[in-house]
Amino acid sequence: MENARLIGAIVLSMLVFVVWNHFFVGKQKVEQPKKTPQAEQPVANAPELPATEQAVTPAAAALQAPELHTLQPARSITVNTPLYSVKISERGAEFKSFVLKNYRQSLGSDSPLYEMIPPGMQGGTVRLGFAGRSVEGLKGAVFKTSLESDSVDISDGSREVAFSWRSPQGFVVEKKFVFSSATYMIGLNVTLTNDSSQTVRDKLFLSLLKPAAEKGSRMGFEGPSALINNKVQEVKTKKIKKKNVYDGKLTWISIQDRYFMSAIIPEQADEASMRLFLHENDLLENQYVHPERVLDPGSRHMFKYNLFLGPKSLKLLKQLDYDLDKAVNFGWFDFLAKPFVWIMDFLYEHFIANYGVAIIILTIISKIVLWPLGNISYKSMAEMKKIQPEIAKLKEKHGDDKKKMNEEMMHLYKAYKVNPLGGCLPMLVQIPVFFALYRMLYGAIELRHAPFFGWITDLSAPDRLLRFDVAIPFMQPPYGIPVLTIIMGATQLIQQKMSPPPGDPAQAKMMMLMPLVFTVIFINFSSGLVLYWLINNILSIAQQYYVSKKRA
Repeated sequence: MENARLIGAIVLSMLVFVVWNHFFVGKQKVEQPKKTPQAEQPVANAPELPATEQAVTPAAAALQAPELHTLQPARSITVNTPLYSVKISERGAEFKSFVLKNYRQSLGSDSPLYEMIPPGMQGGTVRLGFAGRSVEGLKGAVFKTSLESDSVDISDGSREVAFSWRSPQGFVVEKKFVFSSATYMIGLNVTLTNDSSQTVRDKLFLSLLKPAAEKGSRMGFEGPSALINNKVQEVKTKKIKKKNVYDGKLTWISIQDRYFMSAIIPEQADEASMRLFLHENDLLENQYVHPERVLDPGSRHMFKYNLFLGPKSLKLLKQLDYDLDKAVNFGWFDFLAKPFVWIMDFLYEHFIANYGVAIIILTIISKIVLWPLGNISYKSMAEMKKIQPEIAKLKEKHGDDKKKMNEEMMHLYKAYKVNPLGGCLPMLVQIPVFFALYRMLYGAIELRHAPFFGWITDLSAPDRLLRFDVAIPFMQPPYGIPVLTIIMGATQLIQQKMSPPPGDPAQAKMMMLMPLVFTVIFINFSSGLVLYWLINNILSIAQQYYVSKKRA
């Protein structure tokens, strides 16, 4: 039983190590956005979109078949709102660029604005098609718009921008976008008119495209997802080959990364399919596929959607409804992490506009809630420290008889009313709080590029002072002095010295190494998480000192 604290410390440190070693990754390098010309020129022998690696239905196989069409010049229409700027190509009436005006690619005022569609991506997103290719010439078709200007500015209210295409046989497809100055939500009405002499029987799809996330595990989901039958379905890229069709009542489909997402939202949740493809050039496609529909000659049908391209802000997504906030998932301890985000935002908006200070206040609040439990634990540790001389005598007397030693130890604990496991409670209780905060601090867009003070200019990134190019063991770039982490390690050492030492000298040495282990592990954690752990340590030291003095 005397090894309880050692076991608890090892378990906690191993759990933290697993997070660091398997989930934590450094920030990806972001490419500088390239300027897109106002008009697209046809390219001889332009390559088709790569074939998918797997097809599960005849219709999907047909989708991959090459289609010949004559390339025509296509204009690029730019729509500017206070929140974003989007470029729409007449080829397919697809989004070729989507720049968020309130976010930047990286930290720094000179960094370019955040581009949601990588400039090098072939084709565009918000792609329309038929699973069975029943309408000839639609793939790569040039839609026409009645706009005379190549630019539309929307400073107030909303504006419709419509694109239409007519096949040689007389089948008409119209995509009408409704842009608003006050929201990231974009309306989209797709109207199909069969003016041909042939009946069209097929499945319409609308799809999102984006390069697949880099391989490797992350503490946080990135990739295709959907809300199916009121449950979030997240599909890892490596699992698409195994299963790429998900049926049910679809509320929305999306492609997510760490901080941003694109989503297709039908006007009403209905029975449909999410169909996924991973193209040869690692281009991920997520399709919203409607059930088969029959369009007789002379018939017309409209499909209504909303599009969302923007930040994964819980507050923002909650306001937009459609259960989009369910796309933000903080894992097992989501029920703790989301209230943490709400409290942080509340403190930031109503008291002090500094998320670092908000984290400190949040830590104090959580410590107050756990204060009674901490008192019980520190009282147990204080009693354990008092009986250390008695334990030493028992070891000296029964050191060679483990059974007798354990019996006498249990009698000693009973006589002094000491619970040897009581000192482990603070560590065990902090585990869910730690993981909830880690996921929240890793994925909360509020902390992206959020400054604290001095050298800590991004609470979502590791703290580095005096950055340099010399590699440091166990440290991920950028390299520098992790001042906050070193201070945190020092408080961990103080806390360790205040705890009763194990009777075994070897175990005592191992326990003294724990602060160093924690410091090395935390060296690559976000500075926001290190700040939480540092403040928590300081408060724990104060509480432990108070309890020890009171019982002295």
